Amino acid sequence: MEKQTTGKLISVVTPCYNEQDNVGPLYEAVRKVFAGLPQYEYEHIFIDNASTDRTAALLRDLAARNRNVKVILNTRNFGHIRSPYHALLAAHGDAVIGLACDFQDPPEMIPVLLEKWQAGSKVVMGVKTASDESAIMFAIRKAYYHLINRLAEIDLVKNATGFGLYDRVVVEALRRIDDPYPYFRGLIADLGYPPALIEYHQPARRRGITKNNFYTLYDIAMLGITNHSKVPLRLATMAGFALSAGSGLIALGYLIAKLVFWSHFTLGMAPVIIGLFFFGSVQLFFIGILGEYIGAIHTQVQRRPLVIEKERINFDLPAAGKGQVESAPGSGRGRDESAAGHTVAP
Repeated sequence: MEKQTTGKLISVVTPCYNEQDNVGPLYEAVRKVFAGLPQYEYEHIFIDNASTDRTAALLRDLAARNRNVKVILNTRNFGHIRSPYHALLAAHGDAVIGLACDFQDPPEMIPVLLEKWQAGSKVVMGVKTASDESAIMFAIRKAYYHLINRLAEIDLVKNATGFGLYDRVVVEALRRIDDPYPYFRGLIADLGYPPALIEYHQPARRRGITKNNFYTLYDIAMLGITNHSKVPLRLATMAGFALSAGSGLIALGYLIAKLVFWSHFTLGMAPVIIGLFFFGSVQLFFIGILGEYIGAIHTQVQRRPLVIEKERINFDLPAAGKGQVESAPGSGRGRDESAAGHTVAP
């Protein structure tokens, strides 16, 4: 009979989309880390966002070999905001660790996260002080973090991407919030638990290409602003007053100039055209800002689920003991036959 352990359960959550080159190596890296942490049980939750490559098949194979691997397969691609958050809420560990599939969140930092957690921190966040990504992209991200910190009504952690550890009480609080389109970093800051910060150098993506593009990055950037700041709306109001006052003063100046220099002062069409284009662009800019807030309200009002699951694998099974021997695919030796390929409908 397999020996039962009493260690705390740690849930590692990894979102995937077309990551066939990374899921296997990441699984091995996490397994090796916890092999050196016998005081903990662990489960590794992969959520696949309807990948079009072999990612889902590889995850099924990993789940069949090791019941510590739990898999959620989505019916379609629900985006990089909703899918990881859904997986985090599906975890039931004493603590949850968010870990990207591309190795930009180093698995070897897991013991450091756990050490801070055992010292009493409910939130442990990784803060990247440097990155192997392009210098331009890193500078843009840094500028955005600085901007949103200035705009937000709460204190956000600069250069934190979500990589870190979150205690069960934090996850339970997130479940009660029930946000259908969450800005995760903002929600964590809004809960008010003081974070323990761990600085690290973010490595480059190990294999494959990033799935982020301009739209996805813009989406999460605007989500952070609209969810946690009313400053853009207030700026629109104040800019309206300022421009109205400026327009009145300019008009008064032209009137005085015309009265004083009646015979040789001509207004011309250039100031009129420039003024029309200027005020038109300002109006369009602030209408766009207003539209972002209306779009955020629309998303909240719809109350759609974070994702729709097609299948769950191994979620009805307890974590394996430390003494379990992993089998090769199809060998049957040392394999928990009751866990192999077992699925639970959502």
